[in-house]
Amino acid sequence: MDYRKFENQYVIRLDRGEEIVASLKTIAEKENIKLAYLTGIGAVGRVTAGVFDTKEKVFKGRRWEGDLEVVSIGGNINTMNGETYIHFHISVADEQGNVFGGHLQEAVISGTGELVLTEMNGTVDRKFDEEIGLNLFEF
Repeated sequence: MDYRKFENQYVIRLDRGEEIVASLKTIAEKENIKLAYLTGIGAVGRVTAGVFDTKEKVFKGRRWEGDLEVVSIGGNINTMNGETYIHFHISVADEQGNVFGGHLQEAVISGTGELVLTEMNGTVDRKFDEEIGLNLFEF
C-alpha cells in the first residue's frame, strides 16, 4: 500500500494481497480521519459482500472468487463510540460481464486498487437503531 495526501484528499494504491477494508481503516486511524468518503476501482480475487435483510435485521453475505474487476467502490468513514467506522459498498464484474455486489465485508486485491479518500471537516457519529437494526448517522 502506498498513498499521498493532496489537500483534503488521499490518493491510494493497494497492492496484491491487501484487503480493502482493513487497509482503509489503517489509513484512517494513522491519519486521524474522522469523516471521509471513498471512491475507487481495481481488481480483486476474492470479495464478500451482501445485503441487509430488513425483516431479520441481519446482513446476508455472499463470497465470490476469481478474476473480478471493481466496477465501483464507494462509501464513507466516520466514527461510532469514538472508534473508526467503515461503511463501503462494492460492485464487481466477472469475465462474462456479470455484476455482483453489495455491502462490503472483505475484498482482497489481485492486481491493484486505485482509491481516492476525501476527508471532510467535522464529525458524524453513528448510533445503533433498534427498530431498523442498523448503525445510523447521528447528528
